[in-house]
Amino acid sequence: MNAEIIAVGSELLTPYRQDSNSLFLTEKLNQLGVEVAFKTIVGDRRAHIEGAVKLALERADLAICIGGLGPTEDDLTRESAAAALGRGLRRDPALSGELYARFARRRLKMPENNLRQADVIEGAEVLPNANGTAPGLWLECGSAEARQVVVLLPGPPNELMPMFEDHCMERLRALVPPLFIATRVLKVALVPESQLDAQAAPIYSKAKKVETTILAAQGEVQLHLRARADSQAVAEKLVEDLADKLEDELEDAVYSRTGESLEQIAGYYLQMRGATIAVAESCTGGLVAERLTRVSGSSRYFRGGVVAYADDLKSAFLDVPQKILDAHGAVSREVAVALAEGIRKRAGSTLGVGITGIAGPTGGSSEKPVGLVFHALADGRKTEVLERTFPGDRDKVRWQASQQALDMVRRKLM
Repeated sequence: MNAEIIAVGSELLTPYRQDSNSLFLTEKLNQLGVEVAFKTIVGDRRAHIEGAVKLALERADLAICIGGLGPTEDDLTRESAAAALGRGLRRDPALSGELYARFARRRLKMPENNLRQADVIEGAEVLPNANGTAPGLWLECGSAEARQVVVLLPGPPNELMPMFEDHCMERLRALVPPLFIATRVLKVALVPESQLDAQAAPIYSKAKKVETTILAAQGEVQLHLRARADSQAVAEKLVEDLADKLEDELEDAVYSRTGESLEQIAGYYLQMRGATIAVAESCTGGLVAERLTRVSGSSRYFRGGVVAYADDLKSAFLDVPQKILDAHGAVSREVAVALAEGIRKRAGSTLGVGITGIAGPTGGSSEKPVGLVFHALADGRKTEVLERTFPGDRDKVRWQASQQALDMVRRKLM
């Protein structure tokens, strides 16, 4: 069974409100083996909602409409869905009575427009709403061989979530053939999306039973693998086998296949090796330290850090020689090395990280452009240095620089 989710509400077509209900529904549907094939957002116009429902019934087995079940004139989901299905509306006496009683308990006079929430599409089952006034509706249509389901749910999450779990999950479980979904996410840091796909496509394109999606995120690329099968074990084996082949091809570029962040992986390796780390940052402004300390238990391996923007503080706090600053400038390979070695000695840590660069948008030159960052990693014997020029605005440069630093730590300890 494939599904389409239709989120109704003109506010969802503005920059100020986001549809989060569909994420919850997708998770629950996937647990049942239902694949969400389409998501649609439509404004509060009857013709548009009606058209969206009709289209959903042309291409999906299950259509779930979210929102538009309230009492106001712009709540048009019931009427629109009824028109799309070619069915009428009837006013349910029991629901009308419940609405009057609800207002009476609060000693309020009920506005007549609230009675719209008692309108039920012909042939629909009412889904009780324990947390609001708008009931949901469940409709089955089509033939026995090609059964389709339309569900109308209220928009507020505190109403939608319990209604779906209490009144829809079991109904769907009875209709859906046993089907199981397994997923894996392979994360690769600081490799261009096109380069990754050139390596991975010859492998994943042969895996016909596994759907592969490549997503570019900030400072990384993710390979999302998804398989459906008649048992969880078979689905898991399908994605696991493909993940193994991809990891063999991509080698140590893959830093996670079970969802961990790069700071978590760096922390795992630090604990595994019994190592500690300290950081000296300039252009990243403490971002590497912040990411390392996001992880619970990071006090076992993170000694501390220094954010040294001014040159005199680089010398005073981290023993960066003034002659190096004078000869090469604060943004240089030599200063990154001095920062890494200085913080390692000061903190008494196994590893020291030094970062200096130009995050922009100002401060660049033809010799040292915006986005240029030097990363150094010192272990007391050898200091590694990487020079990178990152694209993007200030935030993107800083994030990618922190990503590069954490990936250096991971690779060092692998």
